[in-house]
Amino acid sequence: MTATRKGFHAGTHRLLPPEATVARVRGLLPIMGITRVANVTGLDTIGIPVVMVIRPNARSLSVSQGKGSELASARASGLMEAIELYHAEHLTHPLKLATFNELRFTHRMVDVTALPALSVSQFHGHFRTLWIEGRSLFDAGSTWVPYELVHMDYTLPLPSGSGSFLMSSSGLASGNHPLEAVNHALCELIERDATTLFRLSGEQARRRLRVDPASVDDPGCRALLEQYARARVEVGVWEITSDVGVAAFSCTIVDSDPEPQRPIGPMGGMGCHPCRSVALSRALTEAAQSRLTVITGARDDVRHMGPQGSEEELEAARRMRDLLVAEPATHRFQDAPDFQGGTLEEDHSFLLGRLRAVGLGEAVGVDLTQPHFGIPVVRVIVPGLEPLNDIPGYVPGARARRRLAETAP
Repeated sequence: MTATRKGFHAGTHRLLPPEATVARVRGLLPIMGITRVANVTGLDTIGIPVVMVIRPNARSLSVSQGKGSELASARASGLMEAIELYHAEHLTHPLKLATFNELRFTHRMVDVTALPALSVSQFHGHFRTLWIEGRSLFDAGSTWVPYELVHMDYTLPLPSGSGSFLMSSSGLASGNHPLEAVNHALCELIERDATTLFRLSGEQARRRLRVDPASVDDPGCRALLEQYARARVEVGVWEITSDVGVAAFSCTIVDSDPEPQRPIGPMGGMGCHPCRSVALSRALTEAAQSRLTVITGARDDVRHMGPQGSEEELEAARRMRDLLVAEPATHRFQDAPDFQGGTLEEDHSFLLGRLRAVGLGEAVGVDLTQPHFGIPVVRVIVPGLEPLNDIPGYVPGARARRRLAETAP
């Protein structure tokens, strides 16, 4: 079988340049309810490209965001996010309404005990819920997973049996090739897990992982850091790579001199990829996207865990500015793992190998691709990886509980 070589490497690794991706999907936008693709970069002072993609009749988020080191990448990023959400909102796959115990003797079932549970979950072996068929990424075997971890149709009432597991868009991804979509989904899930474990670590451990920006030797990432510096925005970067061993970074930004007339609280971004430069680039560009999400008012829920009101945001910005200026940054960018795969297959094998190395031997992909559109879309589920711990209803899984035990006084 011929390997699928990557054709684009600027800030991300893709099969095709972003312009080709946009051209490929442009004719499908009206069918999927996309009415506007807006370049909102100029509403902030940073200059890192960000776009908004609008779907007024969406069944989940009506506004998707895209970011990148240049505008074409941001446009492709936003469009593909909106397209994958559309696919997850309009599933026509066969479903089974049954209890886990009714299916487990005749169907290969996912390890439900390692899935992200909901704090008010009603799930048990005799609870009737909907199931959908996926395929193991390790051996391609049929594996049935809870439907509520796959779909994104949040219109009420929710489907029968909902309310057992933590619903989110984590692990939903699209691409120019099925493996491109799967690899992106795996990186997102590994990133979420790494973020939660980092947040649950002790303060001293987190401080030691603050990256010295002078050690960043990738030209694309250096250009992004320079854009922040020109805009007088303080940047903090931490390497948050977990024991999985796939490079991951967290980034926090805040104005060097927060303005009372324009208070913007600290905003963050995360990134994960086998190539550490791509991982850092994703974190840096996502932080700029997060700021513009607040500035444009696209998503009120972004602030649900943060400061509320102008005075609170201004005070939070000043506190974070002071912390970023005072905290030492001694960790080297080169200390992060780095895998330079030339093909999608190499990245895929690397990612699965890293999961297996830490005892995560199950990963299931549900193909959401609609043949009449021909855009690869997948939902990936990896039992055992932690979701983001700030999602309402989060319950720490085994990996989080171990980290909490390690940091307990």
